[in-house]
Amino acid sequence: MTAWKDPYTRQVRPEEQQLYKHLLHWAQVESPDRAIERFRSLFIDGVGYQDSEIISLLDRIVSSKQAEQEFKFVLNRCCHILINRWQMHPQHQAAIPELIDLFEETPTRTGGTHSVRSRSVRRLQELNKLFVDSEQYLTLRRLAQVMSKTAEVKSEAKTKTLGSLIRRYPYLYEHCLLSEDSTSEHQQTIRQIQAQAQAQFEIGLSQYVTYQVRRSQLARKQPQNASKIIIPPVKNPTLLSDQELFGAIKQYAGRAEGNYTYRDLAQTFLTHSSRTPSFRSFKNDLYSYLVSSIDPEYGKRQFNKKLHTHLQTILSHNDSQQLNEFLLIRTCSHLLNFLVVNSPQQPQHFVFIDLVANVGINITMGLLLKIVLLCRKVKPYLEKRFSILFNHYESDSGAAVMWLIQALENLNVALSIHFGSVDLSYLNQLGR
Repeated sequence: MTAWKDPYTRQVRPEEQQLYKHLLHWAQVESPDRAIERFRSLFIDGVGYQDSEIISLLDRIVSSKQAEQEFKFVLNRCCHILINRWQMHPQHQAAIPELIDLFEETPTRTGGTHSVRSRSVRRLQELNKLFVDSEQYLTLRRLAQVMSKTAEVKSEAKTKTLGSLIRRYPYLYEHCLLSEDSTSEHQQTIRQIQAQAQAQFEIGLSQYVTYQVRRSQLARKQPQNASKIIIPPVKNPTLLSDQELFGAIKQYAGRAEGNYTYRDLAQTFLTHSSRTPSFRSFKNDLYSYLVSSIDPEYGKRQFNKKLHTHLQTILSHNDSQQLNEFLLIRTCSHLLNFLVVNSPQQPQHFVFIDLVANVGINITMGLLLKIVLLCRKVKPYLEKRFSILFNHYESDSGAAVMWLIQALENLNVALSIHFGSVDLSYLNQLGR
């Protein structure tokens, strides 16, 4: 289950293609600073550009009947021609937020009332304002946050908007940094940024845990010299407190129920399910598998009944069939809708908020982990659920949505332990 197909299907007109070719040429030979000035002159100010042929092309594009609907796609692609090039060179990546910031600036030059191009310049700047309100620009602003080199200070998380923290959550990138017209090349760029950010987090998590374990071991061996022991400090890579982070590691890597880890529980359930006579029987067993994580006092109030009813309605016309991969994927997807959030248009998430408030973040995220470990193909679907919540609360302050920040941080830890590329298997021992 992939997060994105190549959706760039609108017909590209010849003048657009010439414009892209022109920008690509200069992106390959100019410094980012020079390229940004070129972009400012061509697209922001609309005057002073030296290539009259390109100016004529742009004038035809902005004066077309389709410009109001389609110019946002043209501008977005022009931005990504530069971004995709700079992303390949670490020393140029700082230019990406600078490019995106251009659209927040007031044009520094105008064509003048007597300029023969004044109408085209005004039209360009009107279209730029529409672009700033588009989904395409929103994904660019998020990308600027991701590429920003300013590190978040834990104490500032409450005063910043949730959107400013997106760099911390690589599993949201494909869902939050791509728009409907993202090209295959740009999708690949985002996946590269995502892989780098995820690896950086996993390495940081591993180093931090190792540092804390070494401190603890040395303090036990030499209690009288504990205050004199000097180990180079390693920063906690999460916005969780040390106690919260180790509680999360213990939950997701250690024994979750009795002597069993989440991975043990999932494997045991899958083995059992291979012998289940029907889809209906599977759903009944799945209900038991899930509610074993839930505090009985909480479950018996409403949650267990709602979960059971929801499970029974999932693809009920297939109840007499044997379980297959299609039914497993669809069932797990439906469950994530129910437990996290349903749709972007009307993001109802009362069940998730109620779970977090009553059984806590760790148990709630562990419940979701149990589902994804049954069917790894729904991992992108789980990530999409949280991208819907992120987008919904993006402009809220951290203080107002601390429950969601806690969930996003915990999900980062849980996914890194079970799906990451860095070997964190030794964390299992810390949770025992």
